[in-house]
Amino acid sequence: MRLAGLHHVTMITGDAQENVRFYADLLGLRFVKKTVNFDAPEAYHLYFGDEQGTPGSILTWFEFPGAARGRAGIGMIHVLQLGVPGADSLDFWAARLGDAVTGRDERSLRFADPDGLALELVAADDGNPPLRASNPDVPAEHAITGLEGARAYSAYAPVEEGVLTQVLGFEHLGRGEYRLQGSERHFHWAYDPAPHVAGRQGAGTVHHIAWSSRDDEQLAWRERIADADGYVSDVRDRDYFRSIYFREPRGVLFEIATDGPGFALDEDPEHLGEALKLPSQHEHLRDQ
Repeated sequence: MRLAGLHHVTMITGDAQENVRFYADLLGLRFVKKTVNFDAPEAYHLYFGDEQGTPGSILTWFEFPGAARGRAGIGMIHVLQLGVPGADSLDFWAARLGDAVTGRDERSLRFADPDGLALELVAADDGNPPLRASNPDVPAEHAITGLEGARAYSAYAPVEEGVLTQVLGFEHLGRGEYRLQGSERHFHWAYDPAPHVAGRQGAGTVHHIAWSSRDDEQLAWRERIADADGYVSDVRDRDYFRSIYFREPRGVLFEIATDGPGFALDEDPEHLGEALKLPSQHEHLRDQ
């Protein structure tokens, strides 16, 4: 039994329209789904990814209008790494992102979104299948190719985390660096020493990260986590996938999500994200 790779990462935004402008219009991702938070239906839930909404390409946001900006702290992800085809693409993105750029080296370009979320474009030339969206303003040779990695703050950052290596199948590379060699894609994970200031969830912070599982293996993953003394949720039906949730020992909220049934469940693949789709239990709230 092996995880397929990353499924998605979910954040918080204070402005849905600005979020769409940045990730769809500027970064060139496809707006895959417009729905609401299952547990807080007053909040929009927006999904972006490649043309098919493939696991490994998906970034999602809960919108809480006007939410105060948050701050990453211990037990929180503080940067997401997005792939581009190679180092030559960084010049294109440096010009396109303009004032959003916060730093650069030969292999990466650092920038922030309108909520202050730290992002990094990295040359993704080590074997992950590219997961691209089509955008007329972003040439295919420079388009984002999916998620490559994430870094979280932790105490004891360099110490090997056994839940990652012994339960979930990550390889510890040393110095707080890990690699998940999934059956479909790989993903880089890392812990960094935590800042002295406390974290605060809000706009621009990561809510959770989700790993991808075969549909018929999710219950086995739930059992494995429980056997390792993890407190794991029951299975939650999220329409486009099923989910279980638990906090890994460093405090980051993990999800294991199934690959199916996928985002074309309630929309034609050619028209993903064009209509507001509501979970059946919240359909009566459509006018709101």
